[in-house]
Amino acid sequence: MDEKDREILQMLQGKFPLESEPYKVIGDKLWMDEVSVISRVARMIESGVIRYLGPFFDSRKLGYRGCLAAMNVPEQQVERVAEIINGFAEITHNYLREGLPNVWFTVIAPTAERREEIFAAIRKETGIDEIMIFPSKKLFKVKVDLD
Repeated sequence: MDEKDREILQMLQGKFPLESEPYKVIGDKLWMDEVSVISRVARMIESGVIRYLGPFFDSRKLGYRGCLAAMNVPEQQVERVAEIINGFAEITHNYLREGLPNVWFTVIAPTAERREEIFAAIRKETGIDEIMIFPSKKLFKVKVDLD
């Protein structure tokens, strides 16, 4: 990575232009042409420097209902249960952790009713009745822009 790559990364993190030609706008600000910016971004994605390029939305402001959930899953069933959980578009993260509960996941659904439908389907498909649900009491959002 050179200085131009670092400048592009800064623009992508916190100052991404909401324009019809955002990479041209970035290029204009960094004294580069649009194709060079796009090429550098593509290279950084291919090399793994950039793992995700896309928006993050505040789901609460959009009316969605989310929570953290956990299950005690027998070790021999973890893969199958994870596949079932990951089959729902509303599951944003799924983790395997040591100890019990060992399978943790987050759900973000457009309504509380839909969230409950997802839990009911997971119970039915996995045969595991207990899903521990941890609604958030207070949100602490940390914004990090990396240099």
